[in-house]
Amino acid sequence: MTNKAVNLSATTRTVLGKKVKRNRLKGLMPAVLYGQGVESTPLFVDLKDYRKVFAEAGTSALVDLTIDDNKPIKVLFHEPQYHYLMGQPVHADILAVKMSEKLETAIPIKYVGVSEAVEELEGNFITNKDELQIRCLPGDLIPEVEVDISVLKTFDDQLKVSDIKVPETIEILDDLEEVIALVEAPKTEEELEAELAEDVTAEAAAVEELGAEEGEATEGTEGEAAAEPTEKSE
Repeated sequence: MTNKAVNLSATTRTVLGKKVKRNRLKGLMPAVLYGQGVESTPLFVDLKDYRKVFAEAGTSALVDLTIDDNKPIKVLFHEPQYHYLMGQPVHADILAVKMSEKLETAIPIKYVGVSEAVEELEGNFITNKDELQIRCLPGDLIPEVEVDISVLKTFDDQLKVSDIKVPETIEILDDLEEVIALVEAPKTEEELEAELAEDVTAEAAAVEELGAEEGEATEGTEGEAAAEPTEKSE
């Protein structure tokens, strides 16, 4: 995440459908620009450039997008679509923003500090939330918010949304009473053994059910085979 200006260039995309594949082979990724008062525009961006800029800006920092030779506009990235096998971005949605209009978005929560309940009592740190929903003007957007977990000293302590500190220019949209982090007491040996036994029982039941289904399928196949007439030799 970054607060510094980041830039990305794009070109207007005129090809659609299967023809896009040829451009992918050239290292170009399809994208779509949209936003209030902006006509939806298909684009191509250089995949290497996009990955570099996305690594810096993520989904919570403004990016200066230059389309063809036009004047740069302020945009936000949405999480791109990824290839199900290769894991690389294959399509991106890009939101054009107006600096005078508030927007709603999510920013990452970064947990910092050391919890005594973890370090000294050997508890398990549990997080229920990794991003915060906010509303603000684009110019007031922050790339992330830090939450200090050093206040979690016992297993009874909790951190709520209301404990998150943000600038006055930012409005939190999440339920302020929602618990975002706590420290869970370490499990006893008996509890761990009980959990292991439950897992083994569940796995055995799944194997038994699968075996029963395969058996039924085999019986059905054998029954069909038995019902077929045997050819007579001439």
